[in-house]
Amino acid sequence: MLNESTKGVFTIAATPFLPDGALDFDSIDRMIDAYIERGANGLTILGMMGEAGKLSASESVSVVQRVISRCAVPVIVGVSAPGFSAMTALGSEAMGAGAAGVMVAPPMGLQTDAQIIGYFHNTADALGDIPFVLQDFPLATGVQISPSVVLKIVEDCPTCVMLKHEDWPGLEKITTLRKASDAGSRRISILCGNGGMYLLEELLRGADGAMTGFGYPEMMRQVLNAFLGGDIDLARDIFDAYMPMIRYEAQPGMGLAIRKHSLAKQGIIAHPTLRKPGTELTALAITEIDALAARQEQRLRELGI
Repeated sequence: MLNESTKGVFTIAATPFLPDGALDFDSIDRMIDAYIERGANGLTILGMMGEAGKLSASESVSVVQRVISRCAVPVIVGVSAPGFSAMTALGSEAMGAGAAGVMVAPPMGLQTDAQIIGYFHNTADALGDIPFVLQDFPLATGVQISPSVVLKIVEDCPTCVMLKHEDWPGLEKITTLRKASDAGSRRISILCGNGGMYLLEELLRGADGAMTGFGYPEMMRQVLNAFLGGDIDLARDIFDAYMPMIRYEAQPGMGLAIRKHSLAKQGIIAHPTLRKPGTELTALAITEIDALAARQEQRLRELGI
């Protein structure tokens, strides 16, 4: 089960589709194997990158069952939903299938601290004893969660065991939370997203690892291993090799299309299909991505990676 000490790399999985938009289960199998081979300690599915909002309830359950049956690493399932009944239903299905926990993002429209705290009180009540990840992604949700509110949720909700940190900028938030835990507040796991854009700095600030879906998932493992080995210069060199692609992926509205193109080009999934509505890459964009990939590969060779 997910807990406050969870660390490492939890790769956020894409949801592969066939060209007609149907679920591609063969690619799911191949993708899960590839993520684990490239260093994932765990997986997160049905998040924003997983196009969860484009799946039916039955499709979501099918993806959960397929992924969990495929791998022995912990799996976190995104269960964010407009209503608590849908959240509870998918959460129960996920845990029944063997998930390690679930992830919940606040819905748009929460504006005050009291509203945010109340929402996560209700989330904890709805999920019962299921451990959950608080997804803090204001760029997508529009909900700004201050460190004091995070600490209040953690204090009030024992089943909140992890923060998925992807505030932007948010490095000071990590520092504030870690100082609070040093002073006696309950310490929870912090895994970071944002496409890996600030991964090394986040680790230096006290994060426990990464939870993101960069198109070259081995980057998180390589940087984390160098960091844990105390070789910060190597960690920086590895990160710098991937940085142009990380930057390109960070374009609003295009990131998932870019990632799926990269995954398909590597043979991890068969097709780069996004379910409609979704961005389609132009031929020029594909040329740019491929040029970045070639330079990235060259630089990694130079580093002996």
